[in-house]
Amino acid sequence: MHTESILTHLKKHGQALDAEIAKGTGIGLQEVRESLQELSASRAISTCSMTTFKDGQPVEGIFCRIAGYIPSASPGRKPGAKN
Repeated sequence: MHTESILTHLKKHGQALDAEIAKGTGIGLQEVRESLQELSASRAISTCSMTTFKDGQPVEGIFCRIAGYIPSASPGRKPGAKN
């Protein structure tokens, strides 16, 4: 399905809701949810269900991130670094 583009989006933007992934990749929300289930079953991502409130109305979504992925350190000096 769209697993590669979703993984690329998560690597670039970090953890995100399914609606944010759909908007960022241009894939339909239902297709994103199906791909997230597939990725979760293969343990490529970690997911949890989340309820947010927009204008007082509950909105159900899937919050996900890449399993075991640690982004590289940003360039530049780090606090506490020894010279």
